[in-house]
Amino acid sequence: QLSIMAAPAVYQLILPGVQVMNELLASGRWKELLSVIKGFRNGVVYGVKIRAPHALVMTFLFKDGSLWQKFKIIAEATYLHARNLSMFVVLYKTLTLLLQKTEQKSQQYHSFIAAFIGGYLIFGRNNRINEQINLYLLSRILLGLSRLAVQRGIIPTPKQDTFPWFGAVVWGVVLWLFEYHKDTLQPSLQSSMTYLYHDSNVWHNIMDFIVYNRI
Repeated sequence: QLSIMAAPAVYQLILPGVQVMNELLASGRWKELLSVIKGFRNGVVYGVKIRAPHALVMTFLFKDGSLWQKFKIIAEATYLHARNLSMFVVLYKTLTLLLQKTEQKSQQYHSFIAAFIGGYLIFGRNNRINEQINLYLLSRILLGLSRLAVQRGIIPTPKQDTFPWFGAVVWGVVLWLFEYHKDTLQPSLQSSMTYLYHDSNVWHNIMDFIVYNRI
C-alpha cells in the first residue's frame, strides 16, 4: 500500500521536468544535438533487440559451461553490440553535421567520410561482434552496388531472374569451404554447419538420434 501511495508522489516530482522536456522537444530548438542523443538511444535499443535473442539462441545451442557463464556471454555480446552501434550513430551524425555546417549544405560524400571514420574507429576493432556486423553489411552493400550499377546502366538489366544462380553460387562456395577449408570460415558459421552436416553423421541410440544431438 505504501508503494502505491508513493507512485503519485514520484509522478508529481518528475512532472515539471517532463513538461519542460516536452516543451523543448516541441520547440524545434537544439534539433541537431537532440537528434544525436536520440540516435544514441536508438543505437542502444536496436543493438539489444538484435543481439540479445541471437546470442541467447547461439549460446545455448553451441556453448558449454554453467548457466551463469552462458548468461555472462549473452550479456557481454549484447553490451558490445549495443555500445558499438550507439557510439557509431553518435559519431556519424556528429561528423555529418559538422561537414554540413562547414560547407553550408549536405553533400553525398559527407556520409561516406563520416561513416568511414566511424567504421575505422569503432567497427575496425577486431572482435567477433564487429566481424559479424561487418560481414552482414558486406553482403548487403554488394547487392546494393549491383542494383545501383543496373540503375545507372553500368551493367545491363538481367533478362531473367538471377536469384537462383546467386543462391547456387553462395551455397556451393560455402559448403566447399566448410568441407575442405573449414578454418577459413567464421567460428559461429563453423558451429552451425558442423551441427547440420557433421553431427548428423553420428549417433549411438534413439536418444542422440532424435532427442539430443549428442549425449
